[in-house]
Amino acid sequence: MPEKALLEVVGLPYPLVASGKVREVFDLGDAFLMVATDRVSAFDVVMREGLAGKGIVLTQISLYWFARATALTRHHLVDDHAARIAALGRDYPELQYRSMIVKKLKPLPIEAVVRGYLSGSGWKSYQETGKLFEYALPEALKESAQLPEPLFTPTTKAASGHDLPINCVDAAQLIGETCFEQVREVSLQLYQMGVARAAEAGILLADTKFEFGTDGAGQLYLIDEVLTPDSSRFWPMESYAPGGPQPSYDKQFVRDYLESLDWDKSPPAPSLPETVLSGTLNRYIEAYAKIVR
Repeated sequence: MPEKALLEVVGLPYPLVASGKVREVFDLGDAFLMVATDRVSAFDVVMREGLAGKGIVLTQISLYWFARATALTRHHLVDDHAARIAALGRDYPELQYRSMIVKKLKPLPIEAVVRGYLSGSGWKSYQETGKLFEYALPEALKESAQLPEPLFTPTTKAASGHDLPINCVDAAQLIGETCFEQVREVSLQLYQMGVARAAEAGILLADTKFEFGTDGAGQLYLIDEVLTPDSSRFWPMESYAPGGPQPSYDKQFVRDYLESLDWDKSPPAPSLPETVLSGTLNRYIEAYAKIVR
């Protein structure tokens, strides 16, 4: 793992076409180069500090899942991905293990969220309304309780600021009924794939989000990242106990620290102490070691 966090990518001879909270995307001509930096975001705000090697962990976990996801859906990696990444590594070794070379696709304007447990914004929704967004739930559920079945709860995909829940009817109108049904079905299948593998590793996959794009023919592809600590809540199975927040392998450790501060979740971000940074990175590495083995 690198000693210093990579917060931005400089010196590449390719046009930068997008810079997100974590990833930077460059145009290679026939494909995009997607590089995962070591930036950390929470509540849709990028922190000042990074986690050295986090982008490598995220990329390698995603590549593991993309290989498994081929049984369920198309994905965005180019066909000769391994060879092209090896060639990139010869010129830019610092980018080899944190990069993906991907097809040029049109991202859908929603994020596909699947929840198996009552946590995060889902728990807040339940406390306020007795429902998980649009879904009726049994009464008196505890925080972190397992849901009767996994539920698909899409969100808007904001260019900046917070993604917001959107009901399934509105999401279907936004992307088309046929596309929506395909996204929902594939997302639930991918979630169950993640649940099964995580369970083998002694981990509960509480919830996750997927992103999808389409090609010129309208065919659906899984894109971005898959079942990583940035896009998912991973809980240790051995300590699971409904009734409150759970220990986690993801960036909930950062969120919990930020929730303890008098911060309105708007930029600028407060500084993160070394204990939070190292504790979060260790959780990412442990999730990788348990799942990808």
